[in-house]
Amino acid sequence: MSARVGVLALQGDVREHERVLGALGADVVRVRRPDELAAVRGLVIPGGESSVIDKLARQFGMREPIRSAISAGLPMYGTCAGLILLADDIVDGIAGQQTFGGLDVTVRRNAFGSQVDSFETDLDVPALGAPPVHATFIRAPVVERVGAGVEVLAALGDGRVVAVQQGALLGTAFHPEVAGEQRFHRRFLDLVLAA
Repeated sequence: MSARVGVLALQGDVREHERVLGALGADVVRVRRPDELAAVRGLVIPGGESSVIDKLARQFGMREPIRSAISAGLPMYGTCAGLILLADDIVDGIAGQQTFGGLDVTVRRNAFGSQVDSFETDLDVPALGAPPVHATFIRAPVVERVGAGVEVLAALGDGRVVAVQQGALLGTAFHPEVAGEQRFHRRFLDLVLAA
């Protein structure tokens, strides 16, 4: 695996994604500018603060290049805030907050409450096989609506959807990179190699 992939490095847990992708053999670079985006075969949008990443993406001239890359089929994986940014629709965003879009889902921001309501759990993800995925939810979103072309990869016991895929776009409401879980990143790299 020597595919060059990027991690959007405007804000958030960039290093954790670099560590997992590097361990899987990917050539990982930080992406902050359009020319850096043009040089990668896939992009991870990390967890962090979705409204801040949105604002910085516009300030750095990255919003339209990312939207164009999504339209062109560039594989992307968004965790937590990254899932929010890949969603077509957002609930409970701050005034004026925008997304890159691409995933035909509606995501509720901070669906579980504040930082103190963060939690960890094990999730069955049939597409990834056994064992369950250890998932870390930090001020996490939840997917409230799933479009016809979207595959649900994981849901909590109460049915709330927390991992989805649509074509070359993958999104999780949780942070597998925090616990060292590699299977979602491997799935993302498989999408990169297939593109």
